[in-house]
Amino acid sequence: MQVRSVQLRKLVVAAGIAPLGVFYALGAAPSGASPTADSGSAHGNATFEVRQILSGTALHHSFTPAGSTINQTEPLSDPDDITRLGGDLFVGFQNGVGPQGQASTDGNLDSTVVELTLTGHPVAQWDVVGKTDGVTADPETGTVLATVDEDLNSALYVIDPGAPQSTVVTRYAYNDNPLPHNGGTDAISIYHGAIFISASAPGTVGPTAPQASYPAVYSVALNPGTKVATVAPVFLDGATATVANVGSPQFGKTTQLALTDPDSNEVVPHHAPRFAGDFMLTGQGDLEQIYLNPYTASISPTLSVLSLSQSADDTAWPTGPSGSLYSTDSTNDAVDMVTGPFSDVQPLVVATPCGANDAPSPCPAPNFPANFLASLNPWTGQVSSVTISGAPYVPQGGLVFVSGRGHGWR
Repeated sequence: MQVRSVQLRKLVVAAGIAPLGVFYALGAAPSGASPTADSGSAHGNATFEVRQILSGTALHHSFTPAGSTINQTEPLSDPDDITRLGGDLFVGFQNGVGPQGQASTDGNLDSTVVELTLTGHPVAQWDVVGKTDGVTADPETGTVLATVDEDLNSALYVIDPGAPQSTVVTRYAYNDNPLPHNGGTDAISIYHGAIFISASAPGTVGPTAPQASYPAVYSVALNPGTKVATVAPVFLDGATATVANVGSPQFGKTTQLALTDPDSNEVVPHHAPRFAGDFMLTGQGDLEQIYLNPYTASISPTLSVLSLSQSADDTAWPTGPSGSLYSTDSTNDAVDMVTGPFSDVQPLVVATPCGANDAPSPCPAPNFPANFLASLNPWTGQVSSVTISGAPYVPQGGLVFVSGRGHGWR
């Protein structure tokens, strides 16, 4: 593998920490809103084909169980988040580790990040201590970032696939422990050169959620000298937002958020029919998506909230009818490729009925089925299941779309 020289992002200063976080001013106007806009059901009766391209059972990692000195080997399991860097995919396998970093039933404490080609051929893999939740690529530095432990005791890993083996994986501890929202960390996005991370499981310790003063998203600055990740709030669980659901009596009015479950996040691509270029946070249990307008020096950003008809995790925006949607499936321990007649005016989501705050236990249960792939109407918030054929498929959470032009098959 060719060794790449990684340039640290301009916002990281070797001698200190460059402040990335800002408390953004919250405005009133929803971004990209049109009271008459409605995409309808762009996918119609289309059928999407699922093909399994990688099984965790075909891969293994070695570990030393907690409290033991004897090395063991086990298959990889529980694939969750997925990202793309260059021509390859990167997937985090959680391997049964608990949300606070607790050992799995066999004593394993490590997750595994796997690099694979778009056809599912494994390229490399790296173990990280903890439960991987967010995995994202930073094309500027040629690295992959991974958060661990979504509920508490979080850390951040930077993986440089092109570095010498001894320096591929770097662990960063957060400057606050516990973090200001008294929880863990989850999804990651690179937004206008900054690292944005979801402040998940607020109130795991301390006052329970919702708490208006808890951060919902952090910007994170990395100090490569001290290996410390310094967090600063982007917006709060109780921030003011503008209702974005077209057709709702509350459309265009302001409301105060009360987030309890900041989870997935993405940067909306510029071709999207609505919210193009925004940063988006999903409140999975809250059945909401929060959109942050791009920040510029002359325009104060605003927040818009789109209420969803169904709990959802990851979101992907197809660029057109051709291409492939890559998805993880922990139920079947698989990475899957989904093909079909995609629409560039309607995003796809992983619907997670059992992720709603009012879901019963145990779940699935009546009216709360297992996860399914769905289309999202970005104007109304309607989440509608799509027809699937092919391999068994229960999407876990991670989605990434690769356009037909972007396939570099190998």
